[in-house]
Amino acid sequence: MIQITSTHIILTYLIVITVVAFFAYGIDKRRAQRGGRRTPEAVLLWLAAAGGSIGAWMGMKVWRHKTLHKKFRYGVPLILVGQIVVVLVFCWLAMGQ
Repeated sequence: MIQITSTHIILTYLIVITVVAFFAYGIDKRRAQRGGRRTPEAVLLWLAAAGGSIGAWMGMKVWRHKTLHKKFRYGVPLILVGQIVVVLVFCWLAMGQ
């Protein structure tokens, strides 16, 4: 029987939110090209801040979307760096116990 730990839950969440963020940027790019209903910028940034910063950054690069907007060009990488720092701090604290 597989034992589900909090680490499994966190990793699953991060994978899901990363994939969702990646495709949200692609969907918004397609809607922008076709003149459709757009995803609010706040939602795209929230997806990055909620743990999907890698997917948001990859979506920006792959879909070439929101790359000229300063809040995305600088904001998403800053969120990513912040999240990496948080993970490293947690790992460092966990190793000390």
